[in-house]
Amino acid sequence: MYEPKGHTAQILHNIDEVSATVWDSCSAGYPYNPFLSHKFLHALESSGSATPQTGWQPFHIVISSQDQEKIIGVVPAYLKSHSQGKYVFDYGWADAWQRAGGQYYPKMQIGVPFTPATGPRLLAASKKPDDVQLMLSALMQIGKQIDVSSIHITFMPEQQWQSAGEAGWLKRIDQQFHWHNGSYSSFEQFLGDLASKKRKNIRRERREALANGIEIEWITGNDLTEAHWDAFYHFYMDTSSRKWGSPYLTRRFFSAVGDAMPEDVLLIMAKREGRYIAGAINFIGEDTLFGRNWGCTEDHRFLHFEICYYQAIDFAISRGLKKVEAGAQGAHKAARGYLPQATYSAHWIADQNFRDAVARFLDDERHYVEQDLAYVEAHSPFNASTDLKALRSIVLDPDRY
Repeated sequence: MYEPKGHTAQILHNIDEVSATVWDSCSAGYPYNPFLSHKFLHALESSGSATPQTGWQPFHIVISSQDQEKIIGVVPAYLKSHSQGKYVFDYGWADAWQRAGGQYYPKMQIGVPFTPATGPRLLAASKKPDDVQLMLSALMQIGKQIDVSSIHITFMPEQQWQSAGEAGWLKRIDQQFHWHNGSYSSFEQFLGDLASKKRKNIRRERREALANGIEIEWITGNDLTEAHWDAFYHFYMDTSSRKWGSPYLTRRFFSAVGDAMPEDVLLIMAKREGRYIAGAINFIGEDTLFGRNWGCTEDHRFLHFEICYYQAIDFAISRGLKKVEAGAQGAHKAARGYLPQATYSAHWIADQNFRDAVARFLDDERHYVEQDLAYVEAHSPFNASTDLKALRSIVLDPDRY
């Protein structure tokens, strides 16, 4: 138990130490993000995916008034013994600090394990700026008291990122690629906003992806079965083993989210000759479709693009969703109508000399990332008459964060 400036900060080593009602009430004023729900975090922990044994020790924080009668906010937090599974890379920082004689791990990670999707990280019940600053102050005080090298808040909305900068945290940017729904009634209408050559390329890719008798299924809600999860987990294991060497998520995790939040889950599955050969899992937010993991057991040209990007667009249009976040990295997404989008993280470094060195690195890095964002934007597949600024403005009001 910690007492930051007249308030109480309770540390939870299991998400179930706080009720779902209390946790979810703190995020109720924000756009619904399935990853921040109590049930999603519970699925990660109860399935053995995010545990001390996997390097993710739950360290969730509940900040309340000193008499504990009023909840100020909650923070999804973990003590990390490595830098894997968070998609904002600091391996170089860890190596430099340890070569200098410091101990980088454990560090504190604010965010959702294995999930490079933007969402509020400081879940202030009131959303008042003063309460967000209070939560940042509490985090710094806790960091000093438990003697961690650093605290990292990743994939945070820009407004909270700016607040962290005002509180003295180091600010970092990276980029992803997001698709924006210009109130399209169909995929073809979306293609009408692209340059002619790009339209032809996408149509060709979609034809070739399904040329071998492949059928696509959208599976969500009560239609999800254990047979679907068995098939998808096979795909996930194959891709995870090839890309990372070991999978992050257990088989139990997929059953857990299927049971707890089926309406938030979309499986896009490809079937050929009566059996599933590929699939992708997505999560459905208030106005955003979040693409996550994909895998396959047969290699078909352009099938990855069809399942992960084009089918996601089709689903978003059908549901009236405003955006598709297609996950981390991947400049190839830009040619398929996904625009570059800055992502934001904030970092508190305990040692002043180390902090100064990281700050210099981030100043240089930010310059290059901003240049790359501008370059990709200038070479987007959209035709010259498409107002990209207006297209982006359709997404959720940033003031809601």
